[in-house]
Amino acid sequence: MNLRSLAQAGHWPTLLMAFLYFDMSFMVWVLLGPLAVHIAADLGLTPAQKGMMVAIPVLSGALLRILLGAMVDHIGPRRTGLIGQAVVIAALVWAWLAGLHSLTAVHALGVLLGVAGASFAVALPLASRWYPPESQGLALGIAGAGNSGTVLAALFAPTLANLFGWNSVFGLALIPLGITLVVFFLFARDAPDRPAPQRLTQYFTVLRDADTWWFMFFYSVTFGGFVGLASSLVIYFNDQYRLSPVIAGLFTAACVFAGSMFRPIGGALADRHGGVRSLSFLYIIAAASLALVSFAPASRWLALGLFFVAMMALGMGNGAVFQLVPQRFRREIGVMTGLVGMAGGIGGFYLAASLGWSKQWTGNYQTGLLMFASLAIIALIGLTGVKRRWRTTWGASSVSAARI
Repeated sequence: MNLRSLAQAGHWPTLLMAFLYFDMSFMVWVLLGPLAVHIAADLGLTPAQKGMMVAIPVLSGALLRILLGAMVDHIGPRRTGLIGQAVVIAALVWAWLAGLHSLTAVHALGVLLGVAGASFAVALPLASRWYPPESQGLALGIAGAGNSGTVLAALFAPTLANLFGWNSVFGLALIPLGITLVVFFLFARDAPDRPAPQRLTQYFTVLRDADTWWFMFFYSVTFGGFVGLASSLVIYFNDQYRLSPVIAGLFTAACVFAGSMFRPIGGALADRHGGVRSLSFLYIIAAASLALVSFAPASRWLALGLFFVAMMALGMGNGAVFQLVPQRFRREIGVMTGLVGMAGGIGGFYLAASLGWSKQWTGNYQTGLLMFASLAIIALIGLTGVKRRWRTTWGASSVSAARI
């Protein structure tokens, strides 16, 4: 499936709107990470408090993905997306006008920004329902590349904070968010074959299926690693190599760019070679890169290179996971996106928080990084254990045109 045939198969304006909504939402979801050095200096935060500050929006976004996933199946992804954007805009207006003068207030904003992180449960079903099984990897990879919004946050937030103060960044973020809300309203459309709503209790019957838990675990590693590092790397490069917030933001943006822009490539490769094979290879690369960088190389450029490779593998892994999920749970894609996305957010919360605690308890980040690298190896072992069953049941050629 190439881009030309993809445009003919579905509804490209909706695919573009899914990407844009996802992109702007992710920009504000991780906004506290690039601003963390400025906020921590003003509020006098410890390493553990800094880690928790950037982890709270990730956890909130994870939990809210269940709610938004259920709303997608009840009222459709378009309406759910409009409601979510309105909530996030209101939260930023409050933070900008009232000011955040305590850690409690910052945490409260972090909880509200979780609604932006939950956009994952909206954007992917919005795009997925327009496309056939054999193009799910590429279509969802394009929509999912909206996590590149984290690049925008890392690139611009530290510089804007230096120029106007970190609290003013919340007000400036309202400009692109307002534009996105308008164009999303005008051009996004729900697919005509949207499944009929079910009772809320029926959605969670998928939790009785072992495959649900496997997908949740696999994504907690790929997406958890991506968003956890996206939220934490400005702090890491500032602490570890004494880089200014702006330069640390540039380093972080380079890493996040790799994770975001390679997500569609991961989906396309999974379409071509199979999601299981692609994901297995990517877990190995991510684990090796994180293990090597945990030893704190003396060169900041080597550290940047290792994080770049790790984020590239994790981003491609995100695309590979969501090449597989719609093949197994097409009619339950709304709730599955919410559940799997929730698990990804929890993985990101764990990584961001563990890096802060690792720095506070041991004086370095090695323990946190090695533990997450170990999770990637465990995921590889689990994937190896289920691939035979998957390929002979729901992934058999007689059942699906897509490769797993």
